[in-house]
Amino acid sequence: MALKRMDNVGIVVEDLTAAITFFSELGLELEGRATIEGEWAGRVTGLTDQCVEIAMMRTPDGHSRLEISRFISPAVVADHRNAPVNALGYLRVMFAVDDLDETLEKLSKQGAEVVGDIVNYRDIYRLCYIRGPEGILIGLAQELG
Repeated sequence: MALKRMDNVGIVVEDLTAAITFFSELGLELEGRATIEGEWAGRVTGLTDQCVEIAMMRTPDGHSRLEISRFISPAVVADHRNAPVNALGYLRVMFAVDDLDETLEKLSKQGAEVVGDIVNYRDIYRLCYIRGPEGILIGLAQELG
């Protein structure tokens, strides 16, 4: 038995449409949007009875996906969106970009804000963290040279 790939990372949001718009602006492509509910869905998540609207977004290379979810029921029970980078659990999603400055300019129009500084790591990468939709922590990295 061998691991084949990482299929997706899941993020829960309040405003699914705004999150789709933001990640589309970043360069992800919407693969599909659906409502998932029923006994089988509750069994796999452990929430027993659930109704969740999801959007599956694919990276341009086709290898990674981001599953964005909005829970209709049950109600969301915790909020970790503004947790600092050293918090336990979900930390961030990192994306490689062609042009960091151009990406930041586009995403700032969607409300994104740089968390700390844009840094140059050993002339290999320029990178930063931003807060995206609803405060979600996102890393951006531009390979140099």
